[in-house]
Amino acid sequence: MKRGKSSRPELPKVSEEMKAWSAALAGETASWPQVASRAFFGFTALYRHDRIFALLPRTRAMETANALAFKLESPAPRLLARLKKDPRIGSTQMQKARWFTFELASSADLHDALDWVGRAHEAAGKSKKWS
Repeated sequence: MKRGKSSRPELPKVSEEMKAWSAALAGETASWPQVASRAFFGFTALYRHDRIFALLPRTRAMETANALAFKLESPAPRLLARLKKDPRIGSTQMQKARWFTFELASSADLHDALDWVGRAHEAAGKSKKWS
């Protein structure tokens, strides 16, 4: 019996390098304020309180074998321009939230990856203001 196409996107297998980079990033973020991590469909999901802010690949990656994802709901114009300018960054819309992907090519990219994950952590800590 043939199975129909799934509505879920195919997630590539994570590279061995990315597994090591993800472990390093998870270790670094574990000491950040109010951070919890949970297994999440082949990823390690990072939360600040109950708000998810990043996905680090464990067995599956977002778009490529070396990509992680971070969430920024409403980046300021300057930050959005910086995101668009960086060729390692892509974006996607998942369940009404703005997610960005970051492609690591070498260990040298870890610093910038940590910076973007840190920005997502900071944004997850800000409460929404209702008018």
